[in-house]
Amino acid sequence: MEVILLERVEKLGNMGDVVSVKPGFGRNFLLPQEKALRATKANLARFEAEREYLEQRNAENRDKAAADGEKLDGTKVILIRKAGDTGNLYGSVSARDIAEHLEDKGVKRNMIVLENPIKTLGLHGVKVKLHPEVLVDVEVNVARSEDEAERQAKGEDVIAAAMAEEKADMAEANAERAANAVSMFEGDAPDEIMGDAPTGEEEAPAETAKEGDDA
Repeated sequence: MEVILLERVEKLGNMGDVVSVKPGFGRNFLLPQEKALRATKANLARFEAEREYLEQRNAENRDKAAADGEKLDGTKVILIRKAGDTGNLYGSVSARDIAEHLEDKGVKRNMIVLENPIKTLGLHGVKVKLHPEVLVDVEVNVARSEDEAERQAKGEDVIAAAMAEEKADMAEANAERAANAVSMFEGDAPDEIMGDAPTGEEEAPAETAKEGDDA
């Protein structure tokens, strides 16, 4: 299916280009979104007649998007999610989730550029396409709590910190067990653990009465 692009479309071409696309992509996306026209002789003539107007409209939309982008660029979004000790989420963060937190800024789901859902805790850079020629960056902070999000925002790797703390606790516990074991072998363990140690001396039995002695 051949279409005439009415604006720049990433990986396809610029305004005015005639390109071949899959029929489903053309019918379900490009044509309904008014991003293209079928490449017929009538539409080619129509496009050339309206080219100046289309170029002017595109420039106005681009300038407006750029102005909106200045306000949006660098925005930080905090999303609280459940996750395991290794930082893997129980689920994922989608483009829809991010768009919902930017809705008040006019951002829609189809503007979020996210090839794959976010599945780990941490700071994630995500691009927002406000116009085919205007991309801005937002920061998505995925954490298990507000406190954790604040620590991540300051640059702390909370997963590495938690693992290091757990490792330190284990080392301390192992050292304590080792110290107790050494103490037992050296005879310094508490009496209730060691018991009464034998002295090697036996108490002599009392003398028995000789035969014939008075009772």
